[in-house]
Amino acid sequence: MPVLSGTREIEIIRPGIERADYRFAVFDFDGTLSLIREGWREIMILMMVEILSGLRAEESTSDLENLVSDYVDELTGQQTIFQMIRLCEEVEVRGKTPDEPAAYKQVFHERLLNHIADRVDRLTSGEASPESMTVPGSHALLEELKTRGIDMYLASGTDHDYVRKEAELLGIDTYFVGIYGALDNYDDFSKAKLIAEILERNELSGSRLLGFGDGFVEIENISQVGGTAIGVATNETTREGINAWKRERLVNAGAALIIPHYLELTPLLDYLFPS
Repeated sequence: MPVLSGTREIEIIRPGIERADYRFAVFDFDGTLSLIREGWREIMILMMVEILSGLRAEESTSDLENLVSDYVDELTGQQTIFQMIRLCEEVEVRGKTPDEPAAYKQVFHERLLNHIADRVDRLTSGEASPESMTVPGSHALLEELKTRGIDMYLASGTDHDYVRKEAELLGIDTYFVGIYGALDNYDDFSKAKLIAEILERNELSGSRLLGFGDGFVEIENISQVGGTAIGVATNETTREGINAWKRERLVNAGAALIIPHYLELTPLLDYLFPS
């Protein structure tokens, strides 16, 4: 794929996209801006493999890891409960009665919150800077989009209260005109519904919409309405370079551009906002 002029790592996947007079931007949170929850995927996969292990004699741990990884990745970007619903289905097809999805979600949350407790403590105390726990260049990108008059929305599959708290810890909450996360009544929120509402309320075409995300769902949602979907394929561990499996899924979801971070910001903005 061609690399954007003036950059080393920004790939142009769909060169024919309409770069319109953007009015709104929708951001995913975890992995797109925040790295507080880095490692959540591995924790979720391990938990699910533990639950499914031994339910079907012929399945190896490796078989289960591959199965679970596929559907966890496929559903990344939706509310966490949908991954737990899928886990329940996998338990059922193995002839067992699953716990409620909410119960599995609670187990996952307990493990994840324990995993990130030190990060939250260091942010709260000021020992760690917000910049150290975001995708590099996040604050500068948000500031530039705000300067350009873009109304920005934060939409996450993580529970709403956690999203608000963690966005505040990172010092990015004030950039958004709306912050949305998962609800107990999960039918009341989805990224697709939010996108449709933005366009309908403002009587705009999808070409006026920017989207940033590291999950299949939000990139697909943005591209399906004709928006410009930017796939953020960050290596969350090193905060450098492209994560290959993320890149592949984001390209398949319809990303127009693939970026590793927001450090090559000027050429990215020059491309999105041509004179």
